[in-house]
Amino acid sequence: MDKTQAQARIEQLRVILQENSRKYYVDNAPTMSDQEYDFLMHELEDLEKAYPEFLSPDSPTQRVGSDLDSPFGANAEPGTGGDFIKRPHRYPMLSLGNTYSISEVEEFAARADKALEEDFSYCCELKFDGTAICLTYEHGKLVRALTRGDGVMGDDVTQNVRYIQNIPQQLNGDFPDDFEIRGEILMPYSSFEALNSEREDIGESPFANPRNAASGSLKLSNPEEVGRRGLWCTLYHIPAQSVPFTTHDEALTRAASWGLPVSADRKLCRNISEIKQYIDHWDKARKDLPYATDGIVIKINELAAQRALGYTAKSPRWAVAYKFKAEQACTPLLSIDFQVGRTGAVTPVANLAPVQLGGTTVKRATLVNADQIASLDIRVGDHVYVEKGGEIIPKITGVNLELRPDGAVPPEFPKFCPDCGAPLSRQDGEAKWFCPNTTGCPTQIKGRILHFMGRHAMNILAGEATVDQLFEAGLVRTPSDLYHINKYQLMSLEGWQDRSAQRFLDSLEKSRSVPFERVLFALGIRFVGETTARDVARHFGNIEAVANAGLEELVEVAEVGEVIAGSIYNYMHLEANIKEISRLKEAGLQFTASRSAEALSDSLAGKTIVISGNFSISRDAMKELIASHGGKCASGVSGNTSFLLAGTKPGPEKLQKCTKLGIPVVSEEEFRAMLPGGIGVEESKELTLF
Repeated sequence: MDKTQAQARIEQLRVILQENSRKYYVDNAPTMSDQEYDFLMHELEDLEKAYPEFLSPDSPTQRVGSDLDSPFGANAEPGTGGDFIKRPHRYPMLSLGNTYSISEVEEFAARADKALEEDFSYCCELKFDGTAICLTYEHGKLVRALTRGDGVMGDDVTQNVRYIQNIPQQLNGDFPDDFEIRGEILMPYSSFEALNSEREDIGESPFANPRNAASGSLKLSNPEEVGRRGLWCTLYHIPAQSVPFTTHDEALTRAASWGLPVSADRKLCRNISEIKQYIDHWDKARKDLPYATDGIVIKINELAAQRALGYTAKSPRWAVAYKFKAEQACTPLLSIDFQVGRTGAVTPVANLAPVQLGGTTVKRATLVNADQIASLDIRVGDHVYVEKGGEIIPKITGVNLELRPDGAVPPEFPKFCPDCGAPLSRQDGEAKWFCPNTTGCPTQIKGRILHFMGRHAMNILAGEATVDQLFEAGLVRTPSDLYHINKYQLMSLEGWQDRSAQRFLDSLEKSRSVPFERVLFALGIRFVGETTARDVARHFGNIEAVANAGLEELVEVAEVGEVIAGSIYNYMHLEANIKEISRLKEAGLQFTASRSAEALSDSLAGKTIVISGNFSISRDAMKELIASHGGKCASGVSGNTSFLLAGTKPGPEKLQKCTKLGIPVVSEEEFRAMLPGGIGVEESKELTLF
């Protein structure tokens, strides 16, 4: 490579890396694997060393990837804010140099050994696959939480972080008056699966992995919704300037004694052999962890040695990250199906020759959309690379071109709906193609009915097979048709007995009492999930007010932006939907908010309440009762908790935390005495319609 070629390649790599950095940090929608990105970064670093005249201070090799840019990208969900206050970091918040090679870990150790005169040790830790956070405590109280940002400035997400259950608002013990501690906000696999299921259900693209989901959730503009996402925090670094300790391990041990969530899986190592043993152990054991890890961080343990080694422009010289190779398999692509969802989105799905990956047999993998197929240049008959790594959903990352069969041609994305034949359309700015035949496409119809009957919607006892059967028999075309089915019709269908028919009809009858907010969610309006449906229902009070609201009125609802407002407005002005709502009203469904959803008093205004245990009414009903008197419910005890409302058999961990933080524990009887007139059990039952 001559000088001209090197300069061209350097400029090309910078463009690729900057674009993918934006997709990773800002859009939370990476299109390149971590390993591919890292290899390109290393290539750029090598070229800049070989040709220093082309080194530039704005090169990706000299800067930390930034999450400060706004507006948020295509994969950001509605309700993600771009208006967080930017604040400077007290100490630069840099990234880590990383490697996939043990030999480079050996080189790191050799450089440290050569540079340091005193003996030193290593502290090895798990590398958590989340989004970086910096917490500041003053006099034991959490006062600030900043994202990494660009390493110099970060977004202030303090209010959101206060709703993450395991981050203490008040420390215990002998803590410094003023210090920073840094770590990672994670999304456990269980929370990730639940979130993606909801996103797919309302027509949004699923997050690619837990890291992207954690980053997107942390930037929501509604702190309570952040609290509902099930985020978790693990802390792993106190800047040496902040504390008087002699070693990194000592600092973390002390931090744990103050009540901070520090990982217990670190290990002190004396040499490279012990480091290798630690890496080998966790390369296997990480598969049993409830959250994603993507490597091991090796740090010089002695803080004096850290200060002596110092920093480059982008990363510390006293630490390196060894990254696990993503689990990958190569298998033939047998065919591509094009599936229609209930919102009309058409998604390509690859059918693969079965292959073992991450302890499971993988047979299918989503190809996301037409753009993804084009970027991969994928063809039926190709041998494709499939990865899981930190991903839960199998992902095709590339094609083995050497094994491409002769005559293989690129697949054509259908121009017509594979189910009903309607011409597909794609709006400006959208990646997905949609079938516009919302009232005549069988898959969309059945998908909407199944959504309507779901546990978090109308909770009608039936599944996909029942919906298929009712549709094929011509009994159901819209959700309102369900309320016109009789036992004789059910008994005439294959497999139905008197008992199963009666249970189904009983669940239909019970669904007439489901509150308005869940009915609104059950309608299946695109982009309107459970939380948004609740907020809209409580803001407007009844379906007439929602239907008559203009776009400006709709965006006044918390977390409803222009996209969601437009979706609700369009839904409410389609003739077919107007008729369907009318029929559902006639069937007796609740289209007016119950008294429990309205403000009955402000006696609990400003109070954040955590409930635990069993009560004289359901937990959902108790939450409604709190909301109706101006209070807010939180999932976990923190320094912001006003009191713990304890029923019978409350959680011992929550009680212990209340004791530590000095938070009052209130019985149900004491709680009811706080309400106007000391509202009793029977009165509260009248206020809740569940």
